[in-house]
Amino acid sequence: MKNAYISEAGRKPLSSQERERFEGYMAEIFSRLGMDLDNEPCRRTPHRWVQALVDMTDGYNGDPNIEVVFKRECVNCAQDIPTVQIVEGPIEFASLCEHHVLPFIGQAYIGCLRHEKIIGLSKFTRIVRKYARRFSVQERIAQEVANELERIIEPHGVIVHLRAHHSCTQCRGVREMGALTRTIERRGAYISNYQLVAEFMSLAGLNH
Repeated sequence: MKNAYISEAGRKPLSSQERERFEGYMAEIFSRLGMDLDNEPCRRTPHRWVQALVDMTDGYNGDPNIEVVFKRECVNCAQDIPTVQIVEGPIEFASLCEHHVLPFIGQAYIGCLRHEKIIGLSKFTRIVRKYARRFSVQERIAQEVANELERIIEPHGVIVHLRAHHSCTQCRGVREMGALTRTIERRGAYISNYQLVAEFMSLAGLNH
């Protein structure tokens, strides 16, 4: 079901009445679980917690700067053959697992086989953070980043590699502190050409 608070224009901002109500909910929960809200350092914790959630999920508002593209420069190169691979990373990101609303924090590496359009290098970071700053899962972020790059620059291929530590497994459940979750999403020429994938992994320093 589509969320009524999210539209193409972004997420509706919280009203002052919503903030007051949500902070009240959290004060009740925190107090019941043991927090002393009469203690000065904790008095505004419900307010800070709600604001932290707002900040960590501001990716729903998008980023208009992502849409800026340039025509590629081609000096003595074939027009329709992927001769240039661009690799960007590590791009640091933090996201909230939609299953437990706990952070997972990691790095993104992106490879592109340029075609007729290119983007500034900062746009790779903007795209990753647009989708990471939502309630999500790691696999979906990789897919959404690949989809966005395919839509904007129509490359010969895209590959996205994410690696992250998930606090939902570190702080609860099995309490596994050392596990690193890796996800890779391949599009276009990267699907069938494993030499390109190997070159990407080497350039990104991901072979170890």
